[in-house]
Amino acid sequence: MKFGITQPNQCSYLPDEKEQILVLVSDNSPTRHQYDYLISMGFRRSGGQVYRPHCQTCKACEPIRLPVALFEPSKSQKRIAKRNQDLRIEISELDKPEYYDLFASYINQRHADGSMYPPSEEQYQGFVPSPWGDTLFIEFHDQQELIAVAITDNLFRSLSAMYTYFKPGEEKRSLGIFAILKQIEIAKSMNKEFLYLGYQIDNCQKMRYKQNFLPNERFFEDKWHLFAKSSV
Repeated sequence: MKFGITQPNQCSYLPDEKEQILVLVSDNSPTRHQYDYLISMGFRRSGGQVYRPHCQTCKACEPIRLPVALFEPSKSQKRIAKRNQDLRIEISELDKPEYYDLFASYINQRHADGSMYPPSEEQYQGFVPSPWGDTLFIEFHDQQELIAVAITDNLFRSLSAMYTYFKPGEEKRSLGIFAILKQIEIAKSMNKEFLYLGYQIDNCQKMRYKQNFLPNERFFEDKWHLFAKSSV
């Protein structure tokens, strides 16, 4: 496998920092086996691009995963699960047109100041599909209405949470947290060892919530470290 390093750019999470990315540049897309290895070494994907932060002066981005057999929900997480017990959950292996409609509404109303605005189907299809397939779409229904979708990669030893979006106006349900709780449950039912959550960034408020799922493991100094208690 071949890798390249991007030029320094403005960091989208920490405004005072510059980011550089280590990117897989092999001629062929990685196989499911190869990506399973790469994600265990701190890599992630966006569409077919596989990458890992490789910043020279900042180590704030730490890959984080949950050993699902050890997970214990907090009191707050239990309340969120109870609050959403009326929702119906379905899992699809196929992308559906209604997913993009919900995604576009979510980006337009909640992330108009972000890099995904304005949304487009080309952009959506650019980061959702994986070269090896095996992506799951976890649907959350309030009666007959689709109100949230969690996109998750199904790997050999793990699930990898890709992106969750929901209907604006449903903030009281804390659907982002609830989606992780459901993915933990699904990972257990599939006998997976881990649920990968992307990157934990302690100094970025919108990326800090992941550390509240305990215990968790973070990847730094080229190995995984177990955290049984939150650092906050």
